[in-house]
Amino acid sequence: MRSVKQTAPYTATQNACNLCAPLGAALVFKGIANALPLLHGSQGCSTYIRRYMISHFKEPLDIACSNFGEDTAIFGGGANLKLALDNIRRQYHPELIGIATTCLSETIGDDVPMFIQAYKAAFQNACRDEQLPALVHVATPSYQGTHMEGFHGAVRALIQTLAGREAAEGPPAMNLFPGMVSPADLRHLKEIVIDFGLEATVVPDYSDTLNGPLWTEYQRIPEGGTPVNALRRAGAGVASLECGLLLAAEKETAGTWLATQFDVPLHRQGLPIGISQSDRLFDTLAAVSGKAIPQKYTDQRGRLLDALVDGHKHLSGVRVAIFGEEDLVAGLAAFCGELGIFPVLCATGGGRGRFADTVRKVMPDYCRDQMQILEDVDFVTIEKKLAEMDGEVDLLIGHSKGYTMSRRLGKPLIRVGFPVHDRVDGSRLLHLGYRGAQQLFDRIANTLIQVKQERNEIGYTYF
Repeated sequence: MRSVKQTAPYTATQNACNLCAPLGAALVFKGIANALPLLHGSQGCSTYIRRYMISHFKEPLDIACSNFGEDTAIFGGGANLKLALDNIRRQYHPELIGIATTCLSETIGDDVPMFIQAYKAAFQNACRDEQLPALVHVATPSYQGTHMEGFHGAVRALIQTLAGREAAEGPPAMNLFPGMVSPADLRHLKEIVIDFGLEATVVPDYSDTLNGPLWTEYQRIPEGGTPVNALRRAGAGVASLECGLLLAAEKETAGTWLATQFDVPLHRQGLPIGISQSDRLFDTLAAVSGKAIPQKYTDQRGRLLDALVDGHKHLSGVRVAIFGEEDLVAGLAAFCGELGIFPVLCATGGGRGRFADTVRKVMPDYCRDQMQILEDVDFVTIEKKLAEMDGEVDLLIGHSKGYTMSRRLGKPLIRVGFPVHDRVDGSRLLHLGYRGAQQLFDRIANTLIQVKQERNEIGYTYF
């Protein structure tokens, strides 16, 4: 297996294989109950992020902005931030405002923590009888990271700002940091945790705020999300579970902070995609809860194994290229290895130097010699590499930004992750647990069967 980095000179990224850091932070804040994201920067940033999230989730959403102009870029955005906070409080009455900085505010050096402290002091003097929303700030310059850095940074900021040991009645609570997964994945994870007799404090939880039922009238802040009070109780959790292999290399995460500050036991694993990582999830929950794995999940695992036996002839030896955010690609690659599919190319736009080692660790030995790993690359580089591998790749797995590439190369695309713009089911795609693995296996197998049928000269309807 070869780890390949970009070496040829180029002038700029072309069609990036990642998104901007504030987008990840905004998604996290949309997963908190009665909260509103605020981008400290120019209006174009909030418009771009709203467009991307709406086209994926197919839901309306509001993202506030401090609306930088030419004068603000020169003299600083303190006054704009104060005005934005005042407007949000008056119009939305949120319980929490999540403040994410953009490249512009970071470049000019705005001291946002100082602005927030000054705002709190002025509020206490002027509005003694009014409750100030929780203000959570995360620095998200896109020139230093992707949407995943913004996502994990916002989760960490929420915990560091709000978490305490406040006790609560009811079943013991487990802090669950699932990473950037679909609303369907979040609902399934909550169901699993509850079935072990635990309360799930999922951070973030946008399973309802970005995939709720039909409205009869517009909701400025949709119902659902992780309650702020649940975040305040995170330090009293019985355990924390972080999903994401690349998080293990971070110096500080939400889980490590809770472990250091409040002695909350931390469990880590990859995204529970496929059999191995799903087994780890259920074993962890069984250990934390002291309860046996419920029979319905044992049955789901058995049905999944039966399906793999029934359909292995369609997948064995298939060669696939996977692209997207790092942890998702690593999880998908490991699952493909379990199916007998060869991930001959794994690519990501992230570039912190940990992707290749992470993928190597989760892959079976027989796959490693056939793999190429690309990190910190754009779609131009990925497509060029795939063109060089003509005849070596049967299938692409990744998000919708790879569609034009798949069309030019004549390779079918299985859409997973974020964004899924050109289909209607992005919010409902299930990837995690045995059920998610079952659905993903079916999609892959059926796509390969369909391609064989369409490309066969005579056509056939029965194998």
